[in-house]
Amino acid sequence: MSNTSASFGFTDVDASLKAGLVRGVFDRVAKNYDIMNDLMSGGVHRLWKDAVAARLNPQPGEVIIDCAGGTGDMARRFAKMARNAQERRGGPDATINIVDYNAEMIMAGIERGGEPEITWTVGDAQRLPLPDNYANAYVISFGIRNVTDIDAALREARRVLKPGGRFLCLEFSRPVTEALAKAYDAYSFKVIPQVGEWVAKDRDAYQYLVESIRRFPDQRTFAGMIETAGFKRVTYTNFTGGVAALHQGWAL
Repeated sequence: MSNTSASFGFTDVDASLKAGLVRGVFDRVAKNYDIMNDLMSGGVHRLWKDAVAARLNPQPGEVIIDCAGGTGDMARRFAKMARNAQERRGGPDATINIVDYNAEMIMAGIERGGEPEITWTVGDAQRLPLPDNYANAYVISFGIRNVTDIDAALREARRVLKPGGRFLCLEFSRPVTEALAKAYDAYSFKVIPQVGEWVAKDRDAYQYLVESIRRFPDQRTFAGMIETAGFKRVTYTNFTGGVAALHQGWAL
């Protein structure tokens, strides 16, 4: 046991236990993960992810890390965009490295099929199995709030990026108006766990996911954490009134 604690939803647990608890959640939801995202967000998550891919603007020959990439829905977007650019003007293939801590999520993604640019690796965001100055871009979507030590994961992102590399993080965040926050809370705590029980047969897993969103830092606090990790020109863009936010920084 360690001397530090970490949040697991609304519960504080020994930090050494969190990774196993989170892995258990995603082991259970992996097969229904994508359909649950559609049901929970009414499909809006697809628009958020499209906006992230457009901001990233993948190019031929780039090496892109899709951390916590799970089932590969973001990586497929990146691969297709890079290939479209390659068809227009040539250049080498892009490389999209999916790294996810959960083998069940990786297997669910592989079963769905991938693109030739994509590789799949089981690995820890806090200790990436990649060399220094390796990638042109690092993207993590709806994954960083599940990491035991967010600061360590941010430092790893900075380590593996080349000078001039870009960091993008899409994560649930804080609604910017009180009315939206109240409506979002009511929906999150009453509807999402119930849908999880009906569709995934696992209410507790989706109760954790809702609680983990509430424990995650707000937009400005998280931007400060990214800066502390060594990134420059850190900005964020709210989606759907702050229900989700895209944070971006540069390895300069």
